[in-house]
Amino acid sequence: MSEEIHELHEHAEHAKHDPTLAPVTLTMAILAVLVAVASLMGHRAHTEEVLKQAQASDKWAYYQAKDIRRHADDIFTSQLGMEVTKNDAAEKFTEKYKAESERYRDETKKLESEAHELEAERDAEQKKANRFDLGEVLLEIALVVTSITLMTGKKAFWLLGLLSAAIGLVSAGSGLLLQ
Repeated sequence: MSEEIHELHEHAEHAKHDPTLAPVTLTMAILAVLVAVASLMGHRAHTEEVLKQAQASDKWAYYQAKDIRRHADDIFTSQLGMEVTKNDAAEKFTEKYKAESERYRDETKKLESEAHELEAERDAEQKKANRFDLGEVLLEIALVVTSITLMTGKKAFWLLGLLSAAIGLVSAGSGLLLQ
Protein backbone atom coordinates (compact mmCIF):
# COMPACT_ATOMS: atom_id res chain seq x y z
CA MET A 1 0.00 0.00 0.00
CA SER A 2 2.88 2.43 0.75
CA GLU A 3 4.18 1.93 -2.80
CA GLU A 4 0.79 3.03 -4.14
CA ILE A 5 0.86 6.13 -1.94
CA HIS A 6 4.39 6.96 -3.09
CA GLU A 7 3.31 6.51 -6.72
CA LEU A 8 0.27 8.73 -6.17
CA HIS A 9 2.53 11.41 -4.69
CA GLU A 10 4.78 11.29 -7.77
CA HIS A 11 1.77 11.57 -10.07
CA ALA A 12 0.46 14.50 -8.05
CA GLU A 13 3.82 16.26 -8.49
CA HIS A 14 3.59 15.64 -12.22
CA ALA A 15 0.02 16.98 -12.29
CA LYS A 16 1.17 20.26 -10.70
CA HIS A 17 2.85 21.12 -13.98
CA ASP A 18 -0.27 20.34 -16.03
CA PRO A 19 -3.50 21.55 -14.34
CA THR A 20 -5.67 19.62 -16.80
CA LEU A 21 -4.49 16.43 -15.13
CA ALA A 22 -5.76 17.45 -11.67
CA PRO A 23 -9.08 15.55 -12.08
CA VAL A 24 -7.11 12.44 -13.01
CA THR A 25 -4.96 12.76 -9.90
CA LEU A 26 -8.02 13.29 -7.73
CA THR A 27 -9.66 10.25 -9.34
CA MET A 28 -6.59 8.18 -8.51
CA ALA A 29 -6.65 9.27 -4.88
CA ILE A 30 -10.33 8.36 -4.61
CA LEU A 31 -9.68 5.02 -6.30
CA ALA A 32 -6.88 4.25 -3.83
CA VAL A 33 -9.29 4.80 -0.94
CA LEU A 34 -11.96 2.65 -2.62
CA VAL A 35 -9.43 -0.15 -3.17
CA ALA A 36 -8.57 -0.05 0.54
CA VAL A 37 -12.25 -0.16 1.54
CA ALA A 38 -13.05 -3.05 -0.83
CA SER A 39 -10.00 -4.92 0.42
CA LEU A 40 -11.01 -4.44 4.04
CA MET A 41 -14.58 -5.58 3.38
CA GLY A 42 -13.30 -8.63 1.50
CA HIS A 43 -11.00 -9.59 4.37
CA ARG A 44 -13.82 -9.24 6.87
CA ALA A 45 -16.15 -11.35 4.76
CA HIS A 46 -13.49 -14.05 4.38
CA THR A 47 -12.93 -14.03 8.15
CA GLU A 48 -16.66 -14.42 8.76
CA GLU A 49 -16.72 -17.25 6.20
CA VAL A 50 -13.98 -19.11 8.08
CA LEU A 51 -15.77 -18.60 11.41
CA LYS A 52 -19.03 -19.96 10.00
CA GLN A 53 -17.19 -22.99 8.63
CA ALA A 54 -15.65 -23.65 12.05
CA GLN A 55 -19.04 -23.33 13.73
CA ALA A 56 -20.62 -25.70 11.20
CA SER A 57 -17.79 -28.21 11.75
CA ASP A 58 -18.36 -28.00 15.50
CA LYS A 59 -22.08 -28.65 15.02
CA TRP A 60 -21.36 -31.66 12.82
CA ALA A 61 -18.93 -33.05 15.42
CA TYR A 62 -21.56 -32.63 18.12
CA TYR A 63 -24.11 -34.26 15.82
CA GLN A 64 -21.80 -37.23 15.35
CA ALA A 65 -21.26 -37.60 19.11
CA LYS A 66 -25.01 -37.60 19.74
CA ASP A 67 -25.62 -40.02 16.87
CA ILE A 68 -22.98 -42.42 18.19
CA ARG A 69 -24.61 -42.31 21.63
CA ARG A 70 -28.02 -42.97 20.08
CA HIS A 71 -26.62 -45.87 18.11
CA ALA A 72 -24.98 -47.33 21.25
CA ASP A 73 -28.28 -47.04 23.11
CA ASP A 74 -30.08 -48.79 20.25
CA ILE A 75 -27.59 -51.64 20.32
CA PHE A 76 -27.84 -51.90 24.09
CA THR A 77 -31.64 -52.07 24.07
CA SER A 78 -31.55 -54.63 21.28
CA GLN A 79 -29.20 -56.82 23.29
CA LEU A 80 -31.36 -56.47 26.39
CA GLY A 81 -34.35 -57.55 24.33
CA MET A 82 -32.59 -60.78 23.45
CA GLU A 83 -32.22 -61.81 27.08
CA VAL A 84 -34.23 -64.87 27.93
CA THR A 85 -35.15 -63.78 31.42
CA LYS A 86 -37.46 -60.83 31.71
CA ASN A 87 -38.07 -58.89 34.88
CA ASP A 88 -39.29 -55.44 35.84
CA ALA A 89 -35.79 -54.07 36.38
CA ALA A 90 -34.66 -55.18 32.92
CA GLU A 91 -37.75 -53.70 31.31
CA LYS A 92 -37.26 -50.36 33.11
CA PHE A 93 -33.64 -50.39 32.05
CA THR A 94 -34.65 -51.09 28.44
CA GLU A 95 -37.27 -48.32 28.47
CA LYS A 96 -34.74 -45.86 29.89
CA TYR A 97 -32.29 -46.49 27.05
CA LYS A 98 -35.04 -46.44 24.42
CA ALA A 99 -36.15 -43.03 25.70
CA GLU A 100 -32.55 -41.83 25.70
CA SER A 101 -32.14 -43.07 22.15
CA GLU A 102 -35.22 -41.12 21.06
CA ARG A 103 -33.92 -38.00 22.82
CA TYR A 104 -30.64 -38.30 20.93
CA ARG A 105 -32.54 -38.81 17.67
CA ASP A 106 -34.47 -35.56 18.25
CA GLU A 107 -31.31 -33.69 19.26
CA THR A 108 -29.44 -34.84 16.16
CA LYS A 109 -32.26 -33.58 13.93
CA LYS A 110 -31.95 -30.15 15.53
CA LEU A 111 -28.15 -30.20 15.30
CA GLU A 112 -28.31 -31.22 11.65
CA SER A 113 -30.64 -28.32 10.92
CA GLU A 114 -28.37 -25.86 12.75
CA ALA A 115 -25.29 -27.17 10.90
CA HIS A 116 -27.03 -26.72 7.55
CA GLU A 117 -28.00 -23.16 8.52
CA LEU A 118 -24.38 -22.37 9.40
CA GLU A 119 -23.23 -23.82 6.09
CA ALA A 120 -25.75 -21.63 4.27
CA GLU A 121 -24.45 -18.58 6.16
CA ARG A 122 -20.89 -19.60 5.27
CA ASP A 123 -21.85 -19.85 1.59
CA ALA A 124 -23.46 -16.40 1.72
CA GLU A 125 -20.30 -14.94 3.27
CA GLN A 126 -18.25 -16.58 0.55
CA LYS A 127 -20.39 -14.96 -2.13
CA LYS A 128 -20.00 -11.60 -0.38
CA ALA A 129 -16.24 -12.02 -0.14
CA ASN A 130 -16.02 -12.95 -3.82
CA ARG A 131 -17.93 -9.79 -4.79
CA PHE A 132 -15.62 -7.63 -2.66
CA ASP A 133 -12.56 -9.35 -4.13
CA LEU A 134 -13.77 -8.79 -7.69
CA GLY A 135 -14.56 -5.17 -6.86
CA GLU A 136 -11.08 -4.75 -5.39
CA VAL A 137 -9.42 -6.16 -8.50
CA LEU A 138 -11.46 -3.96 -10.83
CA LEU A 139 -10.74 -0.88 -8.72
CA GLU A 140 -7.01 -1.68 -8.76
CA ILE A 141 -7.17 -2.06 -12.55
CA ALA A 142 -8.99 1.28 -12.70
CA LEU A 143 -6.24 2.88 -10.63
CA VAL A 144 -3.50 1.56 -12.90
CA VAL A 145 -5.32 2.43 -16.13
CA THR A 146 -6.10 5.91 -14.81
CA SER A 147 -2.44 6.43 -13.94
CA ILE A 148 -1.54 5.75 -17.56
CA THR A 149 -3.34 9.01 -18.35
CA LEU A 150 -0.65 10.90 -16.45
CA MET A 151 2.07 9.27 -18.52
CA THR A 152 0.41 9.56 -21.91
CA GLY A 153 -1.82 12.59 -21.47
CA LYS A 154 -4.63 10.74 -23.26
CA LYS A 155 -8.02 11.08 -21.58
CA ALA A 156 -9.19 7.79 -23.10
CA PHE A 157 -7.26 5.97 -20.37
CA TRP A 158 -8.94 8.10 -17.71
CA LEU A 159 -12.38 7.26 -19.14
CA LEU A 160 -11.47 3.57 -19.34
CA GLY A 161 -10.31 3.74 -15.71
CA LEU A 162 -13.60 5.36 -14.71
CA LEU A 163 -15.51 2.59 -16.48
CA SER A 164 -13.50 -0.08 -14.69
CA ALA A 165 -14.03 1.77 -11.40
CA ALA A 166 -17.78 1.91 -11.97
CA ILE A 167 -17.94 -1.82 -12.60
CA GLY A 168 -15.74 -2.42 -9.55
CA LEU A 169 -17.99 -0.27 -7.38
CA VAL A 170 -21.08 -2.13 -8.57
CA SER A 171 -19.39 -5.46 -7.79
CA ALA A 172 -18.22 -4.39 -4.33
CA GLY A 173 -21.52 -2.66 -3.64
CA SER A 174 -23.44 -5.79 -4.51
CA GLY A 175 -21.45 -7.54 -1.79
CA LEU A 176 -23.02 -5.17 0.73
CA LEU A 177 -26.50 -6.05 -0.51
CA LEU A 178 -26.11 -9.80 -0.15
CA GLN A 179 -27.59 -11.29 3.00
